[in-house]
Amino acid sequence: MNYCVSLKNKIIKKRIDHIVYTVSNLETTVLEFEKKLGVQAIFGGYHKTQGTKNALINLSDECYLELLASDPTNTKIKPPRWMGVDLLTKDQITRFALKSNTLEKDSHILQQYNPNMGVQSAGSRNAPDGSLLTWELTMPLATPEVEIIPFMIDWSKSDMHPTNYLPDMRCTLKALHVTHPKPEKLQELYKRLACEIEINKAEEVSLKMIIDSPNGPIEL
Repeated sequence: MNYCVSLKNKIIKKRIDHIVYTVSNLETTVLEFEKKLGVQAIFGGYHKTQGTKNALINLSDECYLELLASDPTNTKIKPPRWMGVDLLTKDQITRFALKSNTLEKDSHILQQYNPNMGVQSAGSRNAPDGSLLTWELTMPLATPEVEIIPFMIDWSKSDMHPTNYLPDMRCTLKALHVTHPKPEKLQELYKRLACEIEINKAEEVSLKMIIDSPNGPIEL
């Protein structure tokens, strides 16, 4: 899924990097998703500065599904933690990230929309093969439970992308659906961020996705 914008006659392509499916219990969800999709999510690691942990499903083409949960062993990070993990009313998609090579520009756009958004940060962790994963991003907030404004991530300084150490799981992202009660308020922001996903009108703010999997098309 490609998204692009023309800037000074240069086409800057933006693509969905990953989708965050936040859950109450990571281990239980990994087992449930294995039955649902026909693939086993691979444990990614711990976000020690955020108090969360994850498991990843390769969606091909350097895109992945992140199953995210709080890390009960990390008592240093107090709620509310990022990605709506402490507001969770049900297991669901709560965030999504776009690849960015214009992080400064995107950060400014996000801060114009909401001064609490667009704060730039950096992180790193070791992949299972020992390679160093390094990223820069605009920090996702702790609230609300579901945020349809994407955060941006830049992997250009990393040894690899997280999907490079994942096996081919024969899964692909077919669609990401976004709903909001007043989509017209956000569509211009999407355009400025080079996010050309359509926002549909609905009473509920939501993110839904369709994955082609070994078990066929699955909606989450």
